[in-house]
Amino acid sequence: MTLLSSSRIKAEVKNLNFYYGSINALRNISLAIPEKKVTAFIGPSGCGKTTYLRCFNRMHDLYHGNRYEGEIVLHPDNVNIVSPQIDPIEVRMRISMVFQKPNPFPKSIYENVAYGLRVRGITKKSILDDKVEQALRGAALWRETYDRLHSLAFNLSGGQQQRLCIARALATDPEIILFDEPTSALDPIATSRIEELVAELKQRVTIIIVTHNMQQAARVSDMTAFLYMGELIEYGPTEKIFTNPDNKQTDDYITGRFG
Repeated sequence: MTLLSSSRIKAEVKNLNFYYGSINALRNISLAIPEKKVTAFIGPSGCGKTTYLRCFNRMHDLYHGNRYEGEIVLHPDNVNIVSPQIDPIEVRMRISMVFQKPNPFPKSIYENVAYGLRVRGITKKSILDDKVEQALRGAALWRETYDRLHSLAFNLSGGQQQRLCIARALATDPEIILFDEPTSALDPIATSRIEELVAELKQRVTIIIVTHNMQQAARVSDMTAFLYMGELIEYGPTEKIFTNPDNKQTDDYITGRFG
């Protein structure tokens, strides 16, 4: 039995195409994302990894001329989140994103984490306090910040800022968190902390991570997808993809023959 068949499915991607104007950047991608697991996307630069990730929270809607074809169906309510009838803001409430470089707001540590809660209309201080603490604990940052919550987020180190961004993503109780190369700007120690955190977070949230670092994909993910030139070449349990892939292109990429 494969990992996928033994897991509940959180999202199904069905014949997804994505266009930057007339450029077909993603072509007929279909796969299932298991719930409360880490799914990694690997592939050479420009293969469509980040383009794919940004479909999940409708980031492409921010730019004119982009369009989706196909479906990304979120379970359990079977909503196609790339449908024009679905409000992108609603999608982003359910699916949070952590970017390549830490991007805290020019606010206090507390207000960074509380931001999404305030957007949702939560104003009661006791609720905000609880949620901020829970999110910082979830991002393994509470012990380092509990006594300076009202100092500027920019005073934190790079690794702490990235964990703050993870806390901000966690605060609104998302169903999926998207990570776009979250450690590429960090040193090895901070990278290790983020990877440990990802392993902990999958106990309660579904994670999709894009990484250029194949060793990282092998360390943190349960499922791995290999993309090349906008197409899904192979998808399966991480151990199989890295030790016994079915496709020669996958094997060539993993063993360093190209990419």
